Amino acid sequence: MTDLSPTPEAAPVAATDARGRTAELHAIREQARRGPSERATEAQHAKGKLTARERIALLLDEGTFREVEPLRRHRATGFGLEAKRPYSDGVVTGWGTVHGRTVFVYAHDFRIFGGALGEAHATKIHKIMDMAISAGAPLVSLNDGAGARIQEGVSALAGYGGIFQRNTRASGVIPQISVMLGPCAGGAAYSPALTDFVFMVRDTSQMFITGPDVVKAVTGEDISQNGLGGADVHAGTSGVSHFAYDDEETCLEEVRYLLSLLPQNNRENPPTVVTEDPADRRGDSLLDLVPADGNRPYDMRKVIEELVDDGDFLEVHERWAENIICALTRMDGQVVGIVANQPQSLAGVLDIHSSEKAARFVQMCDAFNIPIVTLLDVPGFLPGVDQEHGGIIRHGAKLLYAYCNATVPRVSVVLRKAYGGAYIVMDSQSIGADLTYAWPTNEIAVMGAEGAAGVIFRRQIAEADDPEAMRAHMVKEYKTELMHPYYAAERGLVDDVIDPAETREVLIRSLAMLRTKHADLPSRKHGNPPQ
Repeated sequence: MTDLSPTPEAAPVAATDARGRTAELHAIREQARRGPSERATEAQHAKGKLTARERIALLLDEGTFREVEPLRRHRATGFGLEAKRPYSDGVVTGWGTVHGRTVFVYAHDFRIFGGALGEAHATKIHKIMDMAISAGAPLVSLNDGAGARIQEGVSALAGYGGIFQRNTRASGVIPQISVMLGPCAGGAAYSPALTDFVFMVRDTSQMFITGPDVVKAVTGEDISQNGLGGADVHAGTSGVSHFAYDDEETCLEEVRYLLSLLPQNNRENPPTVVTEDPADRRGDSLLDLVPADGNRPYDMRKVIEELVDDGDFLEVHERWAENIICALTRMDGQVVGIVANQPQSLAGVLDIHSSEKAARFVQMCDAFNIPIVTLLDVPGFLPGVDQEHGGIIRHGAKLLYAYCNATVPRVSVVLRKAYGGAYIVMDSQSIGADLTYAWPTNEIAVMGAEGAAGVIFRRQIAEADDPEAMRAHMVKEYKTELMHPYYAAERGLVDDVIDPAETREVLIRSLAMLRTKHADLPSRKHGNPPQ
């Protein structure tokens, strides 16, 4: 229930001159900065949560925050609201810098009305969102609110509508990052879902459309708030959250790191840094990391570490759809997005979730001018009734659509297996990859040799005196004819077969050449991607 107890307000200063009025201003500002009471602050800290201003101080460069409308107060009446009109109305808005670049921010103050959104509260958020879009700078929301302010009725709901509309208008124009630091229930959860990235903190943040009490009343299922919509649930099961951390300090530091990898807006390129990692550094360990035997798993993350600057990358959706890796990193100081099959999980197959995960990442990279490197080791799409009935066709088409629609530089490397439709979908040359390379361990084919031989030579195998010996012979013949490492290169389907140890240098030189790439899409309002 929202606390409607009166809030002490700054005593008016009896002054008529400028100095007296200025002193009055400072007193009011100090009251707004302190918040409702020390007891409310202590209660927030007792929950393991920071206050809105403490969070902003961690997010932004020291001393750079400039607040907008700190003295805003609601004008609502009824249900005791007229007796409580705190400054800020429960949300702190403004701008500052992160690593010297402008970032806009709004942060719910749970100490005031439980961070619930009312008309004045929403108007402040609308204004800062409009400013971020106009200025062409990222927007970070620090969410810790109890939903709509029930006492203000439909006006509060309309406030959410204004936020959703601006989220959509800003999509693909400026980076939008939602940081979940407390509860987020009902319609309020749709704003984070419309943004580019969602961060959550374990134990203190939850997101759900209907809470545990409603779920129990309707379905009889008894579940806790964290079990229903906690950080680990959304990071590993639903895919709603891209990142999950144990504490707010680590979470906000990682938000700063992510911002360092993103451009200010869709008209700029991501920031470049100077690196001491040589562009021509050989990766001889790659020859041992990836087994030639296509049935043996390995960790694709170790391959990525070997290729990128200083082995450093930020994995997106690390715990969801683990059979594909999406990561932001740098190569020769330039930001690059990497999409890679993960043979360590489900042999690296594509399925519903991995297709959705990679499609959204490709779209984000394309929107913000981030070149894409694709590392292939994919045996195909995951077979099964659940996958077919779940719509693997339309979900797989999302990834295909995203790649085909992307105009940023795109370079792909086939490390090992690349079979069937999954090979085409994973940014093959035929769907517009600018450059495609392969290692000498590559196997590009319609399907694996065992399956192909069983289809092509089914009659010969069945009629043979020794079917197993005949099968082995035909598998070997198929591999010799159609699956040798140079078959695709001979037909121009890959641009070159390269020494794995030279992959970093080849990628860096290729991306440098493509830096000035320009590609026009047909004139249209927008496409109609598969859903």
